[in-house]
Amino acid sequence: MANPAYVAVDWGTSSFRLWLIGADGGILAERRSDEGMTSTAKTGFSTVLASHLAAIEAPESLPVIVCGMAGAKQGWVEAGYIDVPAPLASILTGAVSVPGESRDVRILPGLAQRDRATPDVMRGEETQLLGALGSASSGAQAVCMPGTHSKWVHVIDGRVAGFSTFMTGELFDAISKHTILSHAVAGAEGQPADAAAFEAAVSAAFARPALASNLLFTARSGQLLHGISAAAAQARLSGTLIGLEIAGALRDTSSADITLVASGRLQALYEQAFGALSLAFTTIDADAAVRRGLSAAAEAIWPN
Repeated sequence: MANPAYVAVDWGTSSFRLWLIGADGGILAERRSDEGMTSTAKTGFSTVLASHLAAIEAPESLPVIVCGMAGAKQGWVEAGYIDVPAPLASILTGAVSVPGESRDVRILPGLAQRDRATPDVMRGEETQLLGALGSASSGAQAVCMPGTHSKWVHVIDGRVAGFSTFMTGELFDAISKHTILSHAVAGAEGQPADAAAFEAAVSAAFARPALASNLLFTARSGQLLHGISAAAAQARLSGTLIGLEIAGALRDTSSADITLVASGRLQALYEQAFGALSLAFTTIDADAAVRRGLSAAAEAIWPN
């Protein structure tokens, strides 16, 4: 087995992911849990990290590089933000040390867009972005990182020009549970997904975003008047929200190359949506991207 070099941690709002990385860059051990910032703030960040390090028998001297919500104001130690426009590589020099730890623990900063008309922040996705593109990327790219709060980042020749957050996942959850559409989608989980309804909804929302609230309501009215299934109603809701997101994200940069950084179900949904809109894209696995970003940071901080 290769000698361990450092530990990489992606600490989100509701999830925790840790990898023990060897000197050759390989993964020697992995830990995942739901001990995100929200629950860990009560338990203690140091305690949670120590339990996972003990589980993988990480040497006491091994350093730890962390990205994500552990660096938020409500997290472990505030890591602050790098203001954009900025080079992607700028996050490599902004890591903050965690005081009082027996080992060297560093937390990476987030990115901030301080424009008063379009203020925005990200924390964790910047490391994923670095891992997906590298610090020396060239040309104009639109990077889509879907999630509860999807991030779209515009990168030009390795510099983050700006970014936008879309509350797509959170809106889907709220609308499907707490509006009239909850009746339309009830029982959808037990039915096969309706790909045709999803793609039609993506195309309609992308073409006519001003009709968003009307398009959403058709999930209910279509069921009452035309008997569409719960799965079709859910597909209309999901497709409408994702179509709106894409329309907003590409409003000024429709010619940029799209890089999708995703995995699992979200990867499949966004690939289907881009296909329905005939948009060219490249997919990069989200887990691999964040590990590469954390590795780049570790190598910059602890060069050997």
